[in-house]
Amino acid sequence: MNTVPDLLDFDEMLSAEERETRDRVRAFVAEHVRPFIADWYDRAHFPVEVIPGLAGLGVFGMHLSGYGCPGRTAVEYGLAAMELEAGDSGLRTLVSVQGSLAMTAIHLHGSEEQKQAWLPRMARGEAIGCFGLTEPGSGSDPASMTTRARRDGDAWVLDGAKRWIGLASIADIAVIWARTDEGVRGFLVPTDTPGFAATPIAPKMSMRASIQCDIALTDVRLPLDAELPLARGLGAAFACLNNARYGIGWGVVGAARDSYATALAYAGERRQFGQPIAAFQLTQQKLVDMALEIEKAQLVALRLGRLKDAGRLQPHQISVAKLANTRAAIAVVRKARTILGGNGVTAEYSPMRHAANLESVRTYEGTDEIHTLVLGAHLTGIPAFRAADPS
Repeated sequence: MNTVPDLLDFDEMLSAEERETRDRVRAFVAEHVRPFIADWYDRAHFPVEVIPGLAGLGVFGMHLSGYGCPGRTAVEYGLAAMELEAGDSGLRTLVSVQGSLAMTAIHLHGSEEQKQAWLPRMARGEAIGCFGLTEPGSGSDPASMTTRARRDGDAWVLDGAKRWIGLASIADIAVIWARTDEGVRGFLVPTDTPGFAATPIAPKMSMRASIQCDIALTDVRLPLDAELPLARGLGAAFACLNNARYGIGWGVVGAARDSYATALAYAGERRQFGQPIAAFQLTQQKLVDMALEIEKAQLVALRLGRLKDAGRLQPHQISVAKLANTRAAIAVVRKARTILGGNGVTAEYSPMRHAANLESVRTYEGTDEIHTLVLGAHLTGIPAFRAADPS
């Protein structure tokens, strides 16, 4: 039985270098994550112990070039995201927050001094970053943010709150988005700055092997050069979010594939009525349905990767992958759990864990509703929601 569905010879569409990158990350997950993830999840333990190994794989800022970053292709980064999320969504989120959000913000919008100071250390996993955009009262509508930054002589002073900020309690540097008199701007805030406080959100029913935090900013005083000089308006933040959303389009396929593989193996071993349940027609239908959804999602992700590497990827195309592939992954992991029967609710098997995680994944980096409206606006030319304030 093939535990990785490949009905369409997907591997033939990958280069040897792409397959090598994928297999290297897959091997790391098999050795350093899979044997321990059920326990980490059960204990709500964030595995900081894997950070050096991930840095050694070159997955932090994987798609960025220069400043010690690996400079790999978009497709390679996507394949790595898929393998990481096959281990757990929290693992892919760690890499996404570090690389696609925090490091990308510095790489795209930072000064030369800021890039030199932070990117090499972050690529090596020696410094951890977070990305503070979402607020308690503004999730899907970041234009309504209330966090403010004001000039006070030769300093910026930040006040406000952020919520659901990945890695904030272990981060060394925070990218904080705030409203100024000139519009929305980005700032680099060392997390040991007086007035900065990050508190993990707990208890959680999802993403338990991951960290999400509330951030409080109280009279946080920063030098003028803490501002990201090229971060002008919400479009600067969205440029980072689109990189993260791209990675999700790949990552969720890994969660689906791992759930399918778990269900397939179980169906071959579990015997009822004198034969393995894989011999029953209804079980085979479930397995086929799952395999087809995984195949389609992989093709969508690969198409986006090729477009991104060619410099032609459009924001609405990222919404296609984030919306469609996450929906497909949720359907797959739920169906996989049914094959496992009652045993499927135990930590021994992964689909229930993936199902819980994917409920978070479908919400962050744009909810189903937001991506639906992005695509609706593209198809009709009529935005059905208030446009974001470009300032």
